[in-house]
Amino acid sequence: MGALTGSPWIYAVVALSVLFDVFLPLLPSGVLVITAATAAAAAGSGTGRVPHDVPDILLLMLCAATASVLGDLVAYRIAWRGGERLDRAIARSRRLTSAQERLGTALARGGGVLVVIARFAPAGRSIVSLGAGAAHRRVRDFLPWSVLAGVAWAGYSVGLGYFGGQWLGATWLATGVSVLALALAGAGAAFLVRRPRESPAG
Repeated sequence: MGALTGSPWIYAVVALSVLFDVFLPLLPSGVLVITAATAAAAAGSGTGRVPHDVPDILLLMLCAATASVLGDLVAYRIAWRGGERLDRAIARSRRLTSAQERLGTALARGGGVLVVIARFAPAGRSIVSLGAGAAHRRVRDFLPWSVLAGVAWAGYSVGLGYFGGQWLGATWLATGVSVLALALAGAGAAFLVRRPRESPAG
């Protein structure tokens, strides 16, 4: 991993991982972002600048956020044009149906905090993007919240790696602590996303 984080290819690897994890949530995009940020922070600590053989923090964050938004839009457009087969698949999934209904209500009321929260939950990004597209929600209602979600997730992930590297150095402990913090945020987001659906009716 050290050779990769010291190569310009790290940006392409991070971008592709973040772009495609909307379809394959098991891709370790968050771990890649954290590892790259940890290496950059540890290499630049005490020097006032980051050497050119490690990722640039701002460029890494921009790369991750942009890929996140593009992935959301690709999933959104595919679901928009998915036709009856996708509609039937969503109808068979309780999670997708529930997310579609809740997202529609949130966007109709002029708010999309659910989009931001779901970005941190495991597979939450996939469910929300596909649900918005399948329900034919207007892109102008969905896109701003997708951008905010991408920036928030990228900033949080890069921040975890950066400050972990500053405090603990470029060690597996720093990466492990940062990944654990990202996982805890995901668990909290999943709880918030599911909570209204799990509330007793009436």
